[in-house]
Amino acid sequence: MLATLAAAVPATIPSPDRGVWHLGPIPIRAYALCIIAGIGIALWWGERRLVARGGRPGTVLDVAVWAVPFGLVGGRLYHVATDWHVYFGPGGDPLGALQIWNGGLGIWGAIALGGVGAWIGCRRHGVPLPIFADAVAPGIVVAQAVGRLGNWFNQELYGEPTTLPWGLEIYRRVDPATGLEDALGGVALDPTPIAVVHPTFLYELVWNLAVAAVVVLADRRFRLGHGRAFAVYVAGYTLGRFFIEMMRTDPATRVLGDLRINVVVSAVVFAGAVAYLALAPKGREEFAQPDPPAGSETTEREDA
Repeated sequence: MLATLAAAVPATIPSPDRGVWHLGPIPIRAYALCIIAGIGIALWWGERRLVARGGRPGTVLDVAVWAVPFGLVGGRLYHVATDWHVYFGPGGDPLGALQIWNGGLGIWGAIALGGVGAWIGCRRHGVPLPIFADAVAPGIVVAQAVGRLGNWFNQELYGEPTTLPWGLEIYRRVDPATGLEDALGGVALDPTPIAVVHPTFLYELVWNLAVAAVVVLADRRFRLGHGRAFAVYVAGYTLGRFFIEMMRTDPATRVLGDLRINVVVSAVVFAGAVAYLALAPKGREEFAQPDPPAGSETTEREDA
């Protein structure tokens, strides 16, 4: 029976044969669907956690109206800035900088500019930003995990060749109409892999789920407040990203000799998160979100 089971389990992890499907002239991109699903999970979970902390139902969605667009723009700006040569270097494609559907969102830019959007939304709805950040922290890192599935569909962000049983099969994708290679929009017509590599996107996915669990457990055990739950998320995520980033083989901007820029940024952000954890006030602040002013848009929506 064990021999039969072993034979049934694949020796490697296959990649999807494509990352884009077409509904008539409309392309349905797996990467975009994963991002949308992740945002949905973050909103749902963040809502539950904020209400438990004294927030009004619907506030997370109200703040997300500001935070999500800011975060998407910030994530894309960071990606383009750190991989500028792909778009603006010799032989680059400047218009590709706008094609977010082809992948390429930098978490650092998303968090930084998304935080600006969240700050605006929080001010408009009477929620201190640290309380909001603590509420949405585990949902954000789970959203990142779900987003990493998009890298699987896109066959991107992987590591060196490996013989380990969880190696990822990479296929040559082509445009069926022309036979020309198309790594993102094409289809794998030949099931023979051209490489078997470390699935670094999967390592990060698993790590992110573990970080979410740590944030929740630490929050329950120590009643984290004043932004410290968010700092645990940032410290945990950057710790894993530091090592996983060094395993990746995709082109990246190099700094300080031959270090990938995201390795350096991970180390700096990790240090900042740990310092914040050490210096921030202990315990959880008391909070009761004030009712919106009479006649405001929020009041009208709640009365409808």
